Amino acid sequence: MHGQQDRSAQRQHVNDRQPWSILVLLAVAQFMVILDITVVNVALPSIGVDLGFPAGDLQWVVTAYVLFTGGLLLLGGRAADMIGRRAVFLSGLLLFTAASLASGLAASPGWLIGARAAQGLGAAMLSPAALSIVTTTYVGAQRTTALSAWGAIAAAGGAAGLLFGGMLTTWLSWEWVFFINVPVGIVTALLAWRLVSPAAGSGGLRRLDVLGALTLVGGLVLLVYGIEETSTHGWGSARTLALFAGAATLLAGFLATERSARQPLVPPATWRVKTLVSATAMMLGATGSFIGIVFLGSLYVQGTLGWSALETGLAFLPLTVVIGAAAHAAPRVLIKLGARTVATAGLLLMAGAATLLAAAPDEASYLPDLLPGFLIAGIGTGLVFVTIQVTGMSEIQHETAGLASGLITTAHEIGAALGVAVLSAVAVGTGSGAAATLGSASGYEDGLRVAALAMLGLAALAVAAVPDERPTSAAQVSVH
Repeated sequence: MHGQQDRSAQRQHVNDRQPWSILVLLAVAQFMVILDITVVNVALPSIGVDLGFPAGDLQWVVTAYVLFTGGLLLLGGRAADMIGRRAVFLSGLLLFTAASLASGLAASPGWLIGARAAQGLGAAMLSPAALSIVTTTYVGAQRTTALSAWGAIAAAGGAAGLLFGGMLTTWLSWEWVFFINVPVGIVTALLAWRLVSPAAGSGGLRRLDVLGALTLVGGLVLLVYGIEETSTHGWGSARTLALFAGAATLLAGFLATERSARQPLVPPATWRVKTLVSATAMMLGATGSFIGIVFLGSLYVQGTLGWSALETGLAFLPLTVVIGAAAHAAPRVLIKLGARTVATAGLLLMAGAATLLAAAPDEASYLPDLLPGFLIAGIGTGLVFVTIQVTGMSEIQHETAGLASGLITTAHEIGAALGVAVLSAVAVGTGSGAAATLGSASGYEDGLRVAALAMLGLAALAVAAVPDERPTSAAQVSVH
């Protein structure tokens, strides 16, 4: 009898196994989403010259994408649950692909910024739908393996983006950092249509909190635009204050909508989980500082030091490789030292790296002046991002894990937008017009000092808010 039960369990286990081809397809789509955060950084000087971007506006090529991705990510996740995962994934992928084509064909700054916003909307649909398909397709050990691979995509996409951006811009043209998505997106969509099950959703459009998503994105766009305008009109001008007031009104409207909506994007009870709130704040600040540093650094080495796009991509490659290595080692470090110590140390390393890079001479050399700061920043970033994930999920129940993970991911995207906006405004405000946009030494240094101060503030938050917990095994440190 027991033998028959064992054989039945074994057959059931075999039947539960799903082909890895589904994961590969979804991973390719997610890889493009992550790639497009960093791939444009090394192409920005070429884009600015060819399309005639005004001083300070170049940051919108990055921020338009991450603002719409982050601001609509939770809505995309809800849509996948209610309408159907495959339908939302394919719709998002096709929109992302079409917007990539439009970005490559852009003939003006406004055209490119609009196309990048559309890319962000597509990414906000396909990314949570893809992760939802992964978690519902695979079970048991397969799910653990699939989620581990999914977590590695972020580091790989960031590293590849900087390198691919340099290669494509140097060997072809900046347009190809967008065109490369088109054939990949079409092939992925065709294969996903055949391989991914068309599971039905649980509801319809009536229950989606569209108003909440629109007020959030609108408020963030006005906030970033107001920050950008400070470089021209100052922080106390009537124009700037009006933009900030409009942003505050829309963001307050978002909070009010969340309290009254039947299916809010972020249920009010979520904000009462202190570890999740502190992790979200740290993710917002750490990502903002890191992406802002990469943004400024790319403009600086090309505009001030005169490096090519390919040389820039290769220069940043050690940074992204070290991030991956530090993230891989982070679970073992957490077991030995605890979350509070690792988070604080990682943030202090990031602050030290920004300070070290800010102290580089005007005509910096790579090995003595830039590489040490890049390596230290990579170690700190890898440790911090994993620790934030562990801290944010430490008090979350299984049934709300998707929401909590989505909130942290949203903070990652919005943090990137705000970090680029703030550090760009500082750089342009202390530089000299268009020269600052291309990475003037003075603006670069001041931007890095602001990033260092932000990291010190987050380190103080880590000391006060991160619990001194230690996972009992590396298996507890999972990436969602």
